[in-house]
Amino acid sequence: MSKTSQWFLLESEQDYNLATSRYEEVKNAQKDSPEHKEKMLLVHLISEYENKEWDLPDVDPIETIKIRMEEFGLKAADIAKMHGDKSNLSKVLNYQRALSISLIRQLSATLRIPTDMLIREYNLKS
Repeated sequence: MSKTSQWFLLESEQDYNLATSRYEEVKNAQKDSPEHKEKMLLVHLISEYENKEWDLPDVDPIETIKIRMEEFGLKAADIAKMHGDKSNLSKVLNYQRALSISLIRQLSATLRIPTDMLIREYNLKS
């Protein structure tokens, strides 16, 4: 979708892919710029599409992450390569450390998990 195109409701996977691609282009836009406003609209449209189309199970955030990793054929090492510290990720996946805001954002984007599914409370192992 070109920079002059208007956005409408996302009704197909193709629309979704165009929106997520454009989001990646404008995600660092300065506040109050036209691109920032477009980014905020895209966040809303993408979220609505994901909530409508994706049938993710109602489980705790860590299990959701593990399910999506399996669906995408990713191992913890693959995620760690993309997002840094393997030790930290291992502790998160083993319920020894809580998800951080930055990791929630990264995993949401990588695994296409709505952030509201990752911010749910869950118990850590003592």
